[in-house]
Amino acid sequence: MPAPFRIMTVCTGNICRSPMAEAVLRARFDAAGLGDRVVVDSGGTSSEELGNPVDPRAARVLQDAGYAVPDGTAHQVTPQDIGEHDLLLPMTVRHANHLRRQARTADDAAKVRMYRSFDPESCVAPERDLDIDDPWYGDDAGFVATLRQIEAAADAIVEHVRGRLPR
Repeated sequence: MPAPFRIMTVCTGNICRSPMAEAVLRARFDAAGLGDRVVVDSGGTSSEELGNPVDPRAARVLQDAGYAVPDGTAHQVTPQDIGEHDLLLPMTVRHANHLRRQARTADDAAKVRMYRSFDPESCVAPERDLDIDDPWYGDDAGFVATLRQIEAAADAIVEHVRGRLPR
């Protein structure tokens, strides 16, 4: 059996947006029958939250929507992570630029694609307009809005990856 396709979702601290996207994508790949062929994890561009669990507000919103909350702790993305993944899905242009600067090769930098670039409603927008809202400074409503943005692109990501898997 070929190695699994590896995806990493990326935000700043790896406690809100990226673990939310990780949870949604895992569920969607499982529902599509691809959970055994695709590995989804998440990371952050900063070290400020290293070792911390998923934000309780993000966990609550995920649970309320029927998703399993990732049980890991915040991880800072390394150049090695970029090389080991097939697709990196940053939540903002700032995250995308950070990943591209950290990439060791042009091929690794080419693996970086804005998460919302898969959203059928926003995929034609320029990259600078594809940021996923940061819910950190708000209440649960902000986390719900962020979850909706994440869900809007998830099925297209599944189909994109399905097309890249060996038959």
